[in-house]
Amino acid sequence: MRRALTLVLSGLLATAVACSADEKVTTTPVSSAPVQETPATEQPISTQSPTPSPASSAAVGDTLDLTGNGDGEQLAVTVVKVVDPAGSKNEFSTPEAGTRFVAVQFRLKNTGTAVYDDSPSNGAKVVDAQGQQFDATIEDTTAGPSFPASVTVAPGDTGLGFITFEVPTASKIAKVQFALNSGFSGNTGQWNVP
Repeated sequence: MRRALTLVLSGLLATAVACSADEKVTTTPVSSAPVQETPATEQPISTQSPTPSPASSAAVGDTLDLTGNGDGEQLAVTVVKVVDPAGSKNEFSTPEAGTRFVAVQFRLKNTGTAVYDDSPSNGAKVVDAQGQQFDATIEDTTAGPSFPASVTVAPGDTGLGFITFEVPTASKIAKVQFALNSGFSGNTGQWNVP
C-alpha cells in the first residue's frame, strides 16, 4: 500500500514539475522609455529605444510582449496607469468597509496573427507589498472607461480600458500582472508599481 501511494505521489510531483516548466513571468519591457499618451482615436507615438537593458524590470508605462496558448496569439501589453484609490462611479458600486478600489488602465495591441477574443479582467491581478494577490472586480470607477466583459481585438488593432480591483485599505500595491487566455496562458507579464 505504501509503495503504491509513493508511486502515485511521485507521479503527481513529476506532472506538477513538468507543467510548471512551461510557466514564465515576463518582466523585461520592449523598451523602458514611456509611451507618449495620445487620444484613443490616434495611433500612439512611441519614443522607445530598440533594445532594453537586460536587467530592467517593467514599470507602469512599459510594454511587454506576451503570448497565449494558441498559434498566433500575441499581444504587446502596456500598463498605461494605475489610479489608487479610484472613486466609485455611482453610489451603488462602493467598496466594502476596509477596502478601496484600484483601477489599472491596460493597452492591448494585437501583434499576433490570431484574433484576441477574451475577457481581459480574468487574466489581470494586482499584488501587494506582502505578496497577496487580488483578482479583478466588475465595478466601474471614475478613473475612466472599463473594458467590457468580452473584448475582441483583430490583428494589428488596439484595445484600451481600465480593470478595477478591490483591495484592503492597508495594502500597498507593488505589482500588476496580466496573462492571455483568461489568465491560463503560460506567459504572465509583470509590472512594478512605484
